This record gives sequence, C-alpha cells and structure tokens, in this order.
Amino acid sequence: MTSARTRARLVARLRDMGIDDEAVLTVMLNTPRHLFIEEALASRAYEDNALPIGFGQTISQPYMVARMTAALLAGRSEKPARVLEVGTGSGYQCAVLAPLAGRVYSIERIERLAERARERLAALGLRNVRLKHGNGSLGWREHAPFEGIVITAASLAVPPALAEQVAVGGRLVAPIGPAGRQELMVMERKAIGFESRSLGGVAFVPLLEGLA
Repeated sequence: MTSARTRARLVARLRDMGIDDEAVLTVMLNTPRHLFIEEALASRAYEDNALPIGFGQTISQPYMVARMTAALLAGRSEKPARVLEVGTGSGYQCAVLAPLAGRVYSIERIERLAERARERLAALGLRNVRLKHGNGSLGWREHAPFEGIVITAASLAVPPALAEQVAVGGRLVAPIGPAGRQELMVMERKAIGFESRSLGGVAFVPLLEGLA
C-alpha cells in the first residue's frame, strides 16, 4: 500500500478530478505520504482522504494539497523564490511545495508537530525548507515578501500581517469563511490591493492563534 504503483493510482485519480499541472502531479507521485502519518495508518496513506495526525489535527486530503499547490503556481513561468506555509501539520504540504519553490518557510503553532515535521523533512533531504514553532497569523516577517503564501486552516478573513507579506504579483491561497460556508480563495496582490477569486467550497479546521 506504500508502493510506487499505489502512488501512481492516486495520481491517476487526481488527474481524473481535474488536476492538470504536470509538475504538481510529478511531485505528488514522488512524495512518500505514508512517512507523514502514523505507522498504523500507513495502509491508508494513498487514499484521497484526510487522516488524523494527533493533537486534533489532520493531514490534508491529497486532492486538496494538489489543488492548493496548483492554484499557487498557475501561470508562472518560473518557480516562486520564497513561499510561506501557515500550518505545517505533518509536513506533507511542505514536502510537496519544496521541489516547486526556491525556498519554503513553514510555521506550526503546535510544538510537537513542528518537531516531527522537521525530522521527516530532514530525513527526505529537503534542504530548502525552514520550519519554526510560532503563531502563523503573524507570518514570518524577516523573510517577507513572499511570492506565495498557503494557509492550511480557515479564518473569516486573511490575517492582516499575512496579507502585508505577499509580494506584488504574488499569490495567497487560503480557505476563508465560517464553518459550513468556507471557500478556497486565490488572492493575487496587485500594485494596489488584491484581486480575488473563489475555487469553490471547502472544509478546513480553524486557524488558531497562539502557541501550543
């Protein structure tokens, strides 16, 4: 259930569901999702489902990881130099972003999850990733601006600090809205303000502030 053939079947399903970015599909094929979940759940690693990772958190559904990544990269001729992920969780989304960006910065509010993710990403030899235990709503100002920001938890509106850290021409992808009425939004920063569009309804855990 963790073989290359199993991953290939997942990628075929993603393609059937409308993911057509070949670079994203290749990374999804090559990323060992089973390493980002508990061993007891390894047999379910390549199902297209969210799975528990402890601390009330989940590893995102592969389709949603691929969709958010493709939305972040759509229309670009080059890799974004710097991408910020808010909500490291298991580290899986970060591992998918790493081959597709110059450098990935990721913030996790739950210290133990951050530690586990750091170990997994290091074991995979992903050298262009930096993680920290912190309040993701504040972003990572010393490395801003970012050509891309991915927020993996939902809020009623994009936190102002994160909006400020998007580079002009950069893009932010995030679930926005109250529980039961969230939409996956793509927001592109212009010289003045943002241009936004919805990719449809989604369901994410809430974005929380503070540390744990």
